[in-house]
Amino acid sequence: MSIEITTLDPWTDADEWNRYVERSDGTNPFFRAEALQLQADDTDTTPHLLAGFKGQEAVGLFPIFAYERGPITGAFSPAPRSWSCYLGPATLNVDKLKQRKADRRVKRFLEGSIEWIEREVSPVYTKIVAAEFEDVRPFVWNGFDVEPGYTYVVDLTTPDSEAELAEQFSSDARSNVRNAEEDEYVVEEGDNEDVARIVEQVAQRYESQGQPFHLTPEFAQAAHATLPDGSIRPYVCRVEDEVVGGILVVESDTTRYRWQGGVKPDADVDLAINDLLDWHVMRDGFHDGLERYDLVGAGVPSINRYKAKFNPQLETNYTITAGAFGLDLVVDRYRKLR
Repeated sequence: MSIEITTLDPWTDADEWNRYVERSDGTNPFFRAEALQLQADDTDTTPHLLAGFKGQEAVGLFPIFAYERGPITGAFSPAPRSWSCYLGPATLNVDKLKQRKADRRVKRFLEGSIEWIEREVSPVYTKIVAAEFEDVRPFVWNGFDVEPGYTYVVDLTTPDSEAELAEQFSSDARSNVRNAEEDEYVVEEGDNEDVARIVEQVAQRYESQGQPFHLTPEFAQAAHATLPDGSIRPYVCRVEDEVVGGILVVESDTTRYRWQGGVKPDADVDLAINDLLDWHVMRDGFHDGLERYDLVGAGVPSINRYKAKFNPQLETNYTITAGAFGLDLVVDRYRKLR
């Protein structure tokens, strides 16, 4: 039996789509229908929620955003310039299969999805960023360019206690965490206003370096308000009741993602603010039974030195592209005009 590719509507079929998202190991909160709606509205794109079925059984999910401006069309996942966490394809009901059947099912699902995109969107450019999805061979076989990217992930399942978790850190990270006087600071999960503060801090940092930054406080606040409780967690560090730093954490059933924040603080305080923030995010995730803390990125040497001190594992994600080079720049210019 072949894999049938169908599309679900992010508004009228939201509950059905979200049930599949919750059953897949390779998804995160940005796969949810309400998050896809936000991405589409924010980027002025059209969402297409592809679902693969073998009979009545769902086997794969693939959210696609169609970008159309005059003769230019593009297919993106996640939406262009949305700064969302990884999207791309995800599977379900595959782990129970033997490898040969699993490979065949994934191949048929992806090839069916690619055929649908080519037929219905006809993009001149396609860009997909996928993680927690290892078998990208069908994209290669269908003429896509696949470029590996890297991220650091801290394993939260190995230590038996938070003391063992901290013991894995480098000596300076351990010292920064253990020697910080608890009466000098507070790290806590903030509110929707703190979401905006964190994004604004990041935007200021990018601006000071002459780098573009497209994530708006309004989008991040809407995601925090709309997604289920705990999906977006704004961790903030306060000194004398003033917010001096923060990290926006995205949380799935198994993983915490260091989505935004953790920039170099402006406050002149004798504390390793980002070390303390990351420690509390990891410690709380460990106590909540989560498996991983994805530091989201391992491609910038200067930042890698900071992230590596938490003893993470190097993991791979993929940027998958096809078609006309440079549409990213067209989309960027359009978003600036908006």
